[in-house]
Amino acid sequence: MNDYDTLRHFADSWGLVFMTIVFVVLVAWPFLPGSRERNNAAATMIFDEEHDDG
Repeated sequence: MNDYDTLRHFADSWGLVFMTIVFVVLVAWPFLPGSRERNNAAATMIFDEEHDDG
């Protein structure tokens, strides 16, 4: 069971650090400079008549 203990130790330490970094990056992504136009386009895309399938 040494492999399980090693994997558990890795997940408890570096796995948590990795998941925290990924979370911070994903939360900060929309606030990067220059992304205001892309965010606005994505938010209003459902109201565009060009993209209307019906």
